[in-house]
Amino acid sequence: MHREITTIIRIIRTGIINFVRNLSLAAAAIAVMTVTLTTILFSLIVNATFSNTINQINSKINISVYLNSSVTTQQVNTFMTELRNLPSVKKVNYTSQDQALAMYKSENSNNKSLIQALSVIGSNPLPASIEISPTNTENIQPIKNFLDEPQNTALQDPQAGTSYSGNEKTAIDKIAHATNIIREAGVMAVIVFACVSALIIFNTIRMTIFNRRDEIGIMRLLGANNWFIKGPFVVESTLYGVISALISILIIDILFAGSASALQASSLGLLDIGYANHDFRTHFWILLTLQLVVGILIGAASSYIATKRYLKLKTSR
Repeated sequence: MHREITTIIRIIRTGIINFVRNLSLAAAAIAVMTVTLTTILFSLIVNATFSNTINQINSKINISVYLNSSVTTQQVNTFMTELRNLPSVKKVNYTSQDQALAMYKSENSNNKSLIQALSVIGSNPLPASIEISPTNTENIQPIKNFLDEPQNTALQDPQAGTSYSGNEKTAIDKIAHATNIIREAGVMAVIVFACVSALIIFNTIRMTIFNRRDEIGIMRLLGANNWFIKGPFVVESTLYGVISALISILIIDILFAGSASALQASSLGLLDIGYANHDFRTHFWILLTLQLVVGILIGAASSYIATKRYLKLKTSR
């Protein structure tokens, strides 16, 4: 047991010494890994910001159904119950004619001509309505199909109908399509960056091992086993991962600190730097831990695989 502990200590010490002795190669490997981890971290934060944007868009999309004046209270209650039972419906709100009129007067209190026009009409021209909130933009069509059923169409005002028609339908469909593209693009960006980064790190580690091939040969001649040869490279690559993770988290922190006050969110929140900065601060320790784990895994795994392939190749020769 004491011998194993001594061997592990020697492996760690040799790895640290090699790291210090080869600062030029270490700097190159750390630079590449830092770019890798920074890219992945930034992609994750951007994807979280896009998800927030999608949620904001979904929360603002509603379908209004304007009811016929002859519809009874029982018919309204039955209609709303059926709507609430639909899996694609998140929330249903009813607005009576009196409530609609009160809201109209409140919103146009400064426009005396419109208020006077209501007095001239004498009766309440605004229909009662039901506002439907879908679970997300992808679930609007099932709601539309339900509203188009003959027994439900008969309840709707023939002139007003629903808000999901004409220009409103086109706008909602475009938003639904855009949110899908944003989500898919965010996921694909993370996957592509992760694959490209892993390939770059692997080749960097292989180059490092190739430059030390004479050192590895001497260690084999002295009777060192494969694990003792692999160990220092794994330790050295682990240090690359730790340092790169710390640098990458520092880079993102500086970028958000400098840009949070300078940049503002767009109308759709696609460049919502404020939210991204808040998300980064809220999950700072989780992201730091994730960066450390990913950096250590990439460095240690790449080094282990590269040294294993090299030693296997040398043995076969």
